[in-house]
Amino acid sequence: MNMPEFPIKTPQGFITVTNPFDGVEVGTVVNIPPEGTSMLIQAAKDGARVCRNLSRYDRARVLETCASLVERDKDTFAELIVAEAGKTIRQAAKEVMRCVNTLKLSADEARRNSGEVIPFDAYQGSGNRQGWFSREPLGIIVAITPYNDPLNLVAHKLGPAIAGGNSVILKPSELTPLSAIKLVNYLVAAGLPSNVVSVATGGAALGEALVSSRDVRMVSFTGGFVTGEKIARSAGLKKLAMDLGGNAPVIVMGDCELERAVESCISGAFWAAGQNCIGTQRILIESRIYDAFRERFVAGARVLKYGNPALADTDVGPMINAQAAARTKQIVDAAISKGARLLCGNALDRSTYSPTVLEEVDFECDLWRWEVFSPVVVLQRIETLDEALALANDPEYSLHAGIFTENLKTALKAAKRLEAGGIMINDSSDYRFDAMPFGGFKYGSLGREGVRFAYEEMTQPKVVCIRNTHE
Repeated sequence: MNMPEFPIKTPQGFITVTNPFDGVEVGTVVNIPPEGTSMLIQAAKDGARVCRNLSRYDRARVLETCASLVERDKDTFAELIVAEAGKTIRQAAKEVMRCVNTLKLSADEARRNSGEVIPFDAYQGSGNRQGWFSREPLGIIVAITPYNDPLNLVAHKLGPAIAGGNSVILKPSELTPLSAIKLVNYLVAAGLPSNVVSVATGGAALGEALVSSRDVRMVSFTGGFVTGEKIARSAGLKKLAMDLGGNAPVIVMGDCELERAVESCISGAFWAAGQNCIGTQRILIESRIYDAFRERFVAGARVLKYGNPALADTDVGPMINAQAAARTKQIVDAAISKGARLLCGNALDRSTYSPTVLEEVDFECDLWRWEVFSPVVVLQRIETLDEALALANDPEYSLHAGIFTENLKTALKAAKRLEAGGIMINDSSDYRFDAMPFGGFKYGSLGREGVRFAYEEMTQPKVVCIRNTHE
């Protein structure tokens, strides 16, 4: 890994990473100042030349070897995710294996997606020409990743970028940089030249300096709208790909398999303590089964064990820090003050916030209109599919949505009219397979992730056309 050396004179030169559950220090990383941007850019320029000249075989070999090393040490990676991000050990183990899959998919893409032949002779006047287009690297990519999936979302940036022959300056969340650094070290151990990926640990000023550099060809960002808007204003003329927030609706029709719908929605709402951009936040339930669904859902939420994420039987770990948990309680309390009915939860203990269910939430409340990113879900009674679709599409941004129904016509109508990047039928909104296109609709939607689609965002076509002069 290419981690530039910076002179450290004060304790402010380090970022301390702490366990979200108990506040114990997990590690420290260098707090790189904005003045370090030039060193990072120079390293990335050298890395871009190196990676461009790696054969597709070599890129794929590095990615596959790294996947095998991560899988070999999966327990160590999972324990690190628990320590710095607060995911439960079961959820962290699943994230590690998704990272392995993402790296393998990236290796496949390095081999497969090289371009294609162009049928010039299919067009009048071009019969004496033949050729192709290849997919070429963009150059330097700045990748900015969040805290909620500190390993796999990093793999979703690095894997396709390396497969495409780019260099990367990776800026992981200041709250969870250790998993990212460990993954980069494993890539180097797998044979990646050390200057292909540089890790930039630092604050917002460092991020802004990197994003605004004219040498950077693309910024790939996963995070919130406020930061996304700042990046868009600072970036200038370069490619942007952004995965921003969600406020996922799930429609539950009266003809669904009720127990499956309840079980899936509980998982969708409370997985990763709700810190999930496709997590289920609003459940729109047909009136004829509303009471039955509510009874089962609330009962299921009440028995979830929340607290210490290192324990194997914990279902819901802490939020990323005490400030995030306190903010969640404020949002819920504000909704209750405006008439919402609390069905369970709303208990706060430092960074731990209990699984919370509400109904009768005012549509003007923040809890209804904006992403809460917490273990909080709203139940809403609906009478018709059309009413559910209108409510589902109400927010100005969207990633995933879901519907439970046994009626194919109903499912297809919903799939057509729901304004979201992914429609999950008979599943909760939080299902994601790492090979599928992933991104949002409406405000703030820029580009797509999912390995093949990110690879194509991170490469550019080059046309080669040969004119036959002997005809």
